[in-house]
Amino acid sequence: MTVTHVSIRGRVQGVGYRAWTADEARRRSLEGWVRNRRDGSVEAVLSGAEGVIADMLAACRRGPVSARVDAVEANPANDHMLNLRSAGERFSLLPTL
Repeated sequence: MTVTHVSIRGRVQGVGYRAWTADEARRRSLEGWVRNRRDGSVEAVLSGAEGVIADMLAACRRGPVSARVDAVEANPANDHMLNLRSAGERFSLLPTL
């Protein structure tokens, strides 16, 4: 299992990017979470098979139709970052930080 911390920049808030990310991650059976950041970016932690995460990152570079993605930065993360999920959920939408 690979855990990856992702930061997405561009026009990614107010366009359904967070909900889209959760739907795409769940469809791929990934674990983790996604949230908006006050700086206008979207942040996510994804856990799953390396190839599935690579596929998800490619999707994140496109995003939903109404988004404009300028940059996707992905870095290795540790399992402790998954603890921010809501209890009992495989993938959570978290409040803005």
